[in-house]
Amino acid sequence: MNTYEFYTGKSFYAYEWLGAHKEEEGVVFRTYAPGAKGVVLLWNCQNIEMHRVLDGNFYEVYVSDAKLGECYEYRIYGQDGGYTDHCDPYGFGMQIRPEHKSVIRKLYDYHFRDEIWMQKRSDCKEKPLNIYELHLGSWRKKAEGNMDFYRYDELAEPLIKYVKESGYNYVELMPISEHPCDESWGYQNTGFFAPTSRYGTGKELKMLIDRLHQNDIGVILDFVPVHFAIDDYGLARYDGSTLYEYPHSDVGVSEWGSCNFMHSRGEVRSFLQSAANYWLKEFHFDGLRMDAISRIIHWQGDEKRGVNGNAVDFIKAMNRELKVINPGCILVAEDSSNYPGVTKEVSHGGLGFDYKWDMGWMHDTLEYFQMAPCLRVPNYHKITFSMMYFRNESYLLPFSHDEVVHGKATILQKMNGQYEDKFPQARALYTYMMVHPGKKLNFMGNEIGQLREWDEKREQDWEIRKYPIHDSFYYYMKNLNHIYLDYPALYGWDYKEEGFRWLDCSQEERRIYTILRQCEEQKIIAIFNFSDLFQENYEVRVEGVKEAKILLYSDWECYNGRTPVDSKILWLGHDRIRCSLQPFSALLVDVK
Repeated sequence: MNTYEFYTGKSFYAYEWLGAHKEEEGVVFRTYAPGAKGVVLLWNCQNIEMHRVLDGNFYEVYVSDAKLGECYEYRIYGQDGGYTDHCDPYGFGMQIRPEHKSVIRKLYDYHFRDEIWMQKRSDCKEKPLNIYELHLGSWRKKAEGNMDFYRYDELAEPLIKYVKESGYNYVELMPISEHPCDESWGYQNTGFFAPTSRYGTGKELKMLIDRLHQNDIGVILDFVPVHFAIDDYGLARYDGSTLYEYPHSDVGVSEWGSCNFMHSRGEVRSFLQSAANYWLKEFHFDGLRMDAISRIIHWQGDEKRGVNGNAVDFIKAMNRELKVINPGCILVAEDSSNYPGVTKEVSHGGLGFDYKWDMGWMHDTLEYFQMAPCLRVPNYHKITFSMMYFRNESYLLPFSHDEVVHGKATILQKMNGQYEDKFPQARALYTYMMVHPGKKLNFMGNEIGQLREWDEKREQDWEIRKYPIHDSFYYYMKNLNHIYLDYPALYGWDYKEEGFRWLDCSQEERRIYTILRQCEEQKIIAIFNFSDLFQENYEVRVEGVKEAKILLYSDWECYNGRTPVDSKILWLGHDRIRCSLQPFSALLVDVK
């Protein structure tokens, strides 16, 4: 253990020494508790005194007959003589809630067979990145009980089949670090190094990731570097003092009632950096989506309170080194602030993320589709506004879990109008999403037009596909996703000026938009009618066009539309395309 690196916030491998480590004949336990008066290991109904090591701020004990799978915790005595029993901050496993002891697990317990994937993976800047976000406990369930979860490895086969069929090439797992409360969805952690035992062991998680990689599916993990759960057996007042959190509640308590990490402390930086690296290196996750980065950038996420310089320095240093240690990994910021340079390299003054969620695009787009069609006339440029700022960052377009809970309604429900009117609008919405520059993320259930808001206690409403209107919507989403994956014009030049052009964004009354996407020699034109009127004989100038092939029309009968697939809806003229569009429809055309 290099204590200098640890104290100065430069360690990315603290987990290799701290925690419970299985040796040939026993287990060595180590913890960091500088403010403690003493530490006792509670194991197998025994209280075993731990000894100060190194500079006296660390405690260690070796237990010759301790075995894998056994539970333990630390009884930490404060300077006031009182004590609190804590799980191991660096523990590799925990009991399933409501129990909360740490479990002895082996760090190196699985041999990966994903060498080909690991060598070829990249940040996907010039490749397709279509992410399927899911909550492992409610994507599929064995039954409706609060313990009826599939194991990580049991999910591999159905998840691989579904993701590949549906046209996604990455999955993003909502936080799986151990957490006591299902309703927190994993965002209030007690075990930052412990895969939640709800779904099995770390070895079984590695098996899931390995299988996904062998099927050319990347895996991103939702990581929480801002705050942690207040449960007294966790990190809160770990050694009797505010070791991980701020000592003052005005900055120490988050808006979610959890404890904010004090990122100015080297020990805290080393803890979080080691946790981030642990998931990437030991589990072969391909990237981290980092939660609530605006709360790192600004004090409590409030721009009026100013920039938290120490926290910004921390995220820069962590991101820079993670990219070095884990080649090809993807770092994504959930950030709603206007702080510049989130996706610039650290060496160029940025925060070092590869992508930033485009929250502005998401809000503007959903607000537009919630409006009555007549109100879309004065709000026409809600759709065009995103391209005014898009070049400032490398954006990712999210329709995430946050948009389908807490009374917000599902994506399909948000569409204006009555039940049947919502489907053509949702088809047009998702086509616009796929044509807009930026990588894509869609939350589970959106692809089947789910009507019920997401509930972490219930699996998705898969039976809804027995209704033809929902099944045809899934069929549309599936085809749209595969077109995105198959046509470089839709992703190859996402972040190049020449990759996108408005061919027509001056049709306020008709609410028509036309977009050109291109990469190398490939060109795709997308025409959208976001009005409730049939638009006849719409023409747009396309220089040099000689051939035009329809890739997708959202109003075809096979998608529950009104137009037979063999109907003539597109005419090619000299440097022009003419078409007639049904209400709330989208047309994708491959042109040469």
